[in-house]
Amino acid sequence: METTDTKPHTIQTTTLRFPDLRLQQREAAQLRGYFGNLFREHSPLLHNHYEDGSLRYGYPLVQYKVIKGVPTLLGLEEGAGLLTELFLQVRELDIAGTHYTIQGKDLRQEKVAIGVDPAGLHQYTFVNPWLGLNEANYQKYKKTSPQEQQKLLQRVLTGNILSFYKGMALRLSPDERILLTAKLSPKRINFKNQEMLGFTGEFTTNALLPSAVGLGKAVSRGFGVVSNG
Repeated sequence: METTDTKPHTIQTTTLRFPDLRLQQREAAQLRGYFGNLFREHSPLLHNHYEDGSLRYGYPLVQYKVIKGVPTLLGLEEGAGLLTELFLQVRELDIAGTHYTIQGKDLRQEKVAIGVDPAGLHQYTFVNPWLGLNEANYQKYKKTSPQEQQKLLQRVLTGNILSFYKGMALRLSPDERILLTAKLSPKRINFKNQEMLGFTGEFTTNALLPSAVGLGKAVSRGFGVVSNG
């Protein structure tokens, strides 16, 4: 269901953390693969594939991340309910052949407001690199001045926020507009055995975002994680 209500839209989130374990940020993909296989028959939301092997397109409602070394799963809306349901079944992890026995789990459930905040601005930081550029935007980025590069990144990031809102069944009304400024620095990263250009840094916007949500490409694998803390 879509809404054009000017009041903030509320969504359900569930965050599942394993505070006693430490992984590398690049191992978020293995974390996704482990849970996707473990609960393959449970829901396509956990691995974004349907039973016939076709892809589930749309914003990922279950995301796998390594945030400051801590394996973390984020569920949104229907995905939030899934993580709560599966919480007690998770007793171990197997990451690329390394077995981890889980000693402790933290489960946090929240209702979070999203949408344009008429009251003011909010500052966010990318705690994991943001993959914002597709091939076309990357070519534009290379050919422009540093000032124009920042403007391009701000437009793309604004579009990423709108895509997230769309995935949460929120449409902004015609008189609502996302305002955003960013200070982002390029960072070369390896993704699927290819070198790509990611970005770190911070941005200020009137858009309300849940902490630890992902923006841009590969959010189900832990990229583009934002923090509002």
